[in-house]
Amino acid sequence: MDIKSLFSIQKQLNDRIIAEHQLAGQDLFQEKLLAFIVEVGELANETRCFKYWSRKPSSERTIILEEYVDGLHFALTLGLSLGYTEVILKDEFEQKEKLTDHFLDVLNLAQQLGLNQSQEQFQQFIDSFFALGHKLSFTYDEMEKAYLEKNKVNHERQDNGY
Repeated sequence: MDIKSLFSIQKQLNDRIIAEHQLAGQDLFQEKLLAFIVEVGELANETRCFKYWSRKPSSERTIILEEYVDGLHFALTLGLSLGYTEVILKDEFEQKEKLTDHFLDVLNLAQQLGLNQSQEQFQQFIDSFFALGHKLSFTYDEMEKAYLEKNKVNHERQDNGY
């Protein structure tokens, strides 16, 4: 995964949205953080990992990947908002036994990032998000390819007044 390229691509989309929606100069960090948290919730809903009361299976892998990269868009956006685009991509992650634990870890670190906006905190946050992706059996290549595809869709949505 070329993370620097993804940050650059995300910056182009963010800049476009800021310009077209006349949001220049506004501090939108909390909105971006909440958007990330909502996207992670949507992802969890598609995996159904927490729905102990239901026998219905999780959504198809492609749907889960698309939801994951929706979160990736906002994870990158948070890094851009804080000026943290130099991140280290790990090759291996601590894998928790339960997928639910990965989700809770990501959400906990997102909340901590809202309180402590240090580069170290952002690195822990992004590590946790990528650990979740790997727990979902996505490779960096799959994440990047799906991100690029969804980014095109996001630009098309802006073209159409989304």
